[in-house]
Amino acid sequence: MVYFLLERTAPLPLDEAWRRLTDWPRHGEVVPLTRVRVVTPAPTAEGTVFVARSGVGPLAFDDPMEVTVWRPPSAGTPDTPGTPGLCRLEKRGRVVTGWAELEVRPGPGGRSRVVWREELNVRPLPGLFDPLAAGASRRVFGRAVNRLLREG
Repeated sequence: MVYFLLERTAPLPLDEAWRRLTDWPRHGEVVPLTRVRVVTPAPTAEGTVFVARSGVGPLAFDDPMEVTVWRPPSAGTPDTPGTPGLCRLEKRGRVVTGWAELEVRPGPGGRSRVVWREELNVRPLPGLFDPLAAGASRRVFGRAVNRLLREG
């Protein structure tokens, strides 16, 4: 089992950081060798299903995910802070199982604080490879989160 945590601060309002992180097809543009297809009708809510197809040719696999928690953030007012947003995804594939949580909360100076937690199990890999998979996941998803937040 692989667990990793990413934290970022972005010069964006809460709702914009949330929108960028939960634009599922856009994840396919920023994660190498991946395409994302949303299976259920918009808008995103609990029960939304999407599939990330990763790899090349015969080495490609589907990573189906379902949104099980969907609580968008609220921006608040000058007198009251905004409330954090939380999205939890359950990974239900034959190759990759686990979960991911994306949290967007008020940060310093009107910025948004992003926390991405993920636990995954890559079925063909023995536990011996977990540290390598965790490091690779941290790098790949760290770059993806950076791009999602940077590029609207």
